Amino acid sequence: MASTLLLVVVFVIDLVAFALAVAAEHRRATASTGVDSSNETYCVYGSDIATGLGVGSLLALMASQIIIMAVSRCMCCGKALRPGSSRAWAIALFITCWVTFIIAELCLLAGSVRNAYHTKYRTAFSANPPSCETLRKGVFGAGAAFIVFTGIVSELYYVYYTKANDGFQPNIDAGIRMGTYK
Repeated sequence: MASTLLLVVVFVIDLVAFALAVAAEHRRATASTGVDSSNETYCVYGSDIATGLGVGSLLALMASQIIIMAVSRCMCCGKALRPGSSRAWAIALFITCWVTFIIAELCLLAGSVRNAYHTKYRTAFSANPPSCETLRKGVFGAGAAFIVFTGIVSELYYVYYTKANDGFQPNIDAGIRMGTYK
């Protein structure tokens, strides 16, 4: 039987990761041009909070994935799963869980790095007017969408894993059985 407490904890962590990713999407850096005292045009970037929110979301999603994989022993360690549809679903959801997790992490990491790059390191340009590039709209949003997918799939994976893992004892009896003699 799947642990309800574990499912609630993982759901809350995934919810926090989703909220941080959505907040990062709304607080992306904005850019405008400015002119300094020597009449040089440069880019002025707004707040850098989206980078921190994106990294926080990345870490929360990673914690959620670590918890699920640690409890299920990453499906590669431990006793064999009971054959049947629950095992098939557990294997399919395990693979899907990792794929959606990697996509979500890549979106969050790329968004955080790209947002930090523009806000911290690109301040002056020789081009007139300078190209004040910012993070594309939707990078953190895509990460948030894949956080939802990862949360759903990882919890389903855990439920099917526990169904396939409950009470299975492989039949080790290798003796010769004899039927009734008539």
